[in-house]
Amino acid sequence: MFEHKRQPLISRAAFRNRFLSYMGIALGVVLASLAVGMIGYHTLEGLTWIDSLVNASILLGGMGPVDQLLTNGGKIFASFYALYSGIVFLVAAGLVVAPVFHRFLHLFHLEEDNDR
Repeated sequence: MFEHKRQPLISRAAFRNRFLSYMGIALGVVLASLAVGMIGYHTLEGLTWIDSLVNASILLGGMGPVDQLLTNGGKIFASFYALYSGIVFLVAAGLVVAPVFHRFLHLFHLEEDNDR
Protein backbone atom coordinates (compact mmCIF):
# COMPACT_ATOMS: atom_id res chain seq x y z
CA MET A 1 0.00 0.00 0.00
CA PHE A 2 2.65 2.52 1.09
CA GLU A 3 6.33 2.26 0.31
CA HIS A 4 8.76 1.21 3.02
CA LYS A 5 10.99 3.85 4.58
CA ARG A 6 14.02 2.37 2.83
CA GLN A 7 12.38 2.69 -0.57
CA PRO A 8 12.72 5.92 -2.55
CA LEU A 9 10.04 8.60 -2.35
CA ILE A 10 7.37 8.15 -5.03
CA SER A 11 7.01 10.79 -7.73
CA ARG A 12 4.64 13.72 -7.37
CA ALA A 13 2.36 12.24 -10.03
CA ALA A 14 2.18 8.91 -8.21
CA PHE A 15 1.54 10.73 -4.92
CA ARG A 16 -1.22 12.80 -6.55
CA ASN A 17 -2.85 9.61 -7.85
CA ARG A 18 -2.58 7.98 -4.41
CA PHE A 19 -4.05 11.06 -2.74
CA LEU A 20 -6.93 11.22 -5.23
CA SER A 21 -7.70 7.54 -4.78
CA TYR A 22 -7.82 7.93 -0.98
CA MET A 23 -9.97 11.03 -1.43
CA GLY A 24 -12.29 8.98 -3.64
CA ILE A 25 -12.55 6.25 -1.00
CA ALA A 26 -13.35 8.86 1.65
CA LEU A 27 -15.99 10.39 -0.60
CA GLY A 28 -17.49 6.94 -1.20
CA VAL A 29 -17.68 6.28 2.55
CA VAL A 30 -19.38 9.63 3.13
CA LEU A 31 -21.85 9.15 0.25
CA ALA A 32 -22.72 5.61 1.40
CA SER A 33 -23.25 6.92 4.93
CA LEU A 34 -25.42 9.72 3.59
CA ALA A 35 -27.53 7.16 1.71
CA VAL A 36 -27.97 5.08 4.87
CA GLY A 37 -29.09 8.18 6.77
CA MET A 38 -31.51 9.21 4.04
CA ILE A 39 -33.08 5.77 3.90
CA GLY A 40 -33.36 5.64 7.69
CA TYR A 41 -35.05 9.03 8.00
CA HIS A 42 -37.33 8.36 5.03
CA THR A 43 -38.37 4.91 6.27
CA LEU A 44 -38.58 5.45 10.01
CA GLU A 45 -39.77 9.06 10.20
CA GLY A 46 -41.67 9.28 6.92
CA LEU A 47 -39.74 12.36 5.82
CA THR A 48 -39.56 13.33 2.16
CA TRP A 49 -36.33 12.45 0.37
CA ILE A 50 -35.14 16.06 0.41
CA ASP A 51 -35.88 16.42 4.14
CA SER A 52 -34.14 13.09 4.73
CA LEU A 53 -31.12 14.40 2.80
CA VAL A 54 -31.02 17.57 4.88
CA ASN A 55 -31.28 15.71 8.19
CA ALA A 56 -28.70 13.08 7.25
CA SER A 57 -26.20 15.57 5.87
CA ILE A 58 -26.56 17.95 8.81
CA LEU A 59 -26.03 15.05 11.22
CA LEU A 60 -23.05 13.79 9.22
CA GLY A 61 -21.64 17.29 9.43
CA GLY A 62 -21.72 17.21 13.22
CA MET A 63 -24.91 19.12 14.00
CA GLY A 64 -28.26 17.86 15.21
CA PRO A 65 -31.27 16.87 13.13
CA VAL A 66 -33.35 19.64 11.55
CA ASP A 67 -36.82 18.09 11.86
CA GLN A 68 -38.38 17.04 15.13
CA LEU A 69 -38.33 13.28 15.49
CA LEU A 70 -41.77 11.86 16.21
CA THR A 71 -41.39 8.08 16.32
CA ASN A 72 -39.40 6.00 18.78
CA GLY A 73 -37.79 4.15 15.87
CA GLY A 74 -36.69 7.43 14.34
CA LYS A 75 -35.23 8.60 17.63
CA ILE A 76 -33.30 5.36 18.12
CA PHE A 77 -32.07 5.50 14.53
CA ALA A 78 -30.99 9.13 14.91
CA SER A 79 -29.05 8.39 18.09
CA PHE A 80 -27.13 5.50 16.52
CA TYR A 81 -26.68 7.42 13.26
CA ALA A 82 -25.21 10.34 15.21
CA LEU A 83 -22.65 8.04 16.88
CA TYR A 84 -21.90 6.41 13.53
CA SER A 85 -21.52 9.83 11.89
CA GLY A 86 -18.82 10.82 14.36
CA ILE A 87 -16.85 7.69 13.48
CA VAL A 88 -17.36 8.27 9.75
CA PHE A 89 -15.98 11.78 10.10
CA LEU A 90 -12.83 10.45 11.77
CA VAL A 91 -12.40 7.68 9.20
CA ALA A 92 -12.86 10.06 6.26
CA ALA A 93 -10.42 12.56 7.75
CA GLY A 94 -7.91 9.77 8.37
CA LEU A 95 -8.21 8.57 4.78
CA VAL A 96 -7.56 12.05 3.42
CA VAL A 97 -4.65 12.80 5.77
CA ALA A 98 -2.93 9.37 5.64
CA PRO A 99 -1.10 9.79 2.29
CA VAL A 100 0.10 13.29 3.20
CA PHE A 101 1.27 12.21 6.66
CA HIS A 102 3.02 9.15 5.23
CA ARG A 103 4.82 11.25 2.60
CA PHE A 104 5.96 13.69 5.28
CA LEU A 105 7.27 10.90 7.51
CA HIS A 106 8.89 9.16 4.55
CA LEU A 107 10.64 12.36 3.53
CA PHE A 108 11.79 12.87 7.11
CA HIS A 109 13.31 9.37 7.20
CA LEU A 110 14.99 9.90 3.82
CA GLU A 111 16.68 13.04 5.13
CA GLU A 112 17.71 11.16 8.28
CA ASP A 113 19.30 8.39 6.18
CA ASN A 114 21.21 10.94 4.08
CA ASP A 115 22.75 12.49 7.21
CA ARG A 116 24.46 9.23 8.19
